[in-house]
Amino acid sequence: MNQSKEKENIHHYMGIELNVQTWNLLDKKDRNENDDKRMLFFVKASLYHWRKSPHYKPVNEQRGQWLISHVLAVLNRGEESLVHAKACMDITMKESLKDFDLAYAYESKARSYAAIGDSEKMNKCFLNAKTSGEKIKGDEDRKLFFNDLYKDPWFECC
Repeated sequence: MNQSKEKENIHHYMGIELNVQTWNLLDKKDRNENDDKRMLFFVKASLYHWRKSPHYKPVNEQRGQWLISHVLAVLNRGEESLVHAKACMDITMKESLKDFDLAYAYESKARSYAAIGDSEKMNKCFLNAKTSGEKIKGDEDRKLFFNDLYKDPWFECC
């Protein structure tokens, strides 16, 4: 394998691995401040590596922006979360992404607004997420989405 191809494959693998590590930390029950820092570095590094992967597509960017937004919302950094949620939605609209990806784009905006404390915008986006989620074709994907949608944190908004 030539060096250029190997480097691309490393980026692809690291994008996946750092995504997995981010989720492991999100699901960790007794996460501490150091875990939170690692989680934020992992999620940003995951998208960095995906962008250099030979398998990179706009949907990878959309999902990477979603996960960064999600991590920031979980860390109660609503303003930063909203920047990535809006980027996620912009890509969703530009690429005409539907189904699973559309539902998650609305969810990211709802959770970001919840972290900011904007109940009105959060409720509007939450309802759009729920409506979009009901239209997800795959049973497993729909179940995964609703499990994520109803998972905390929703701060004081819900």
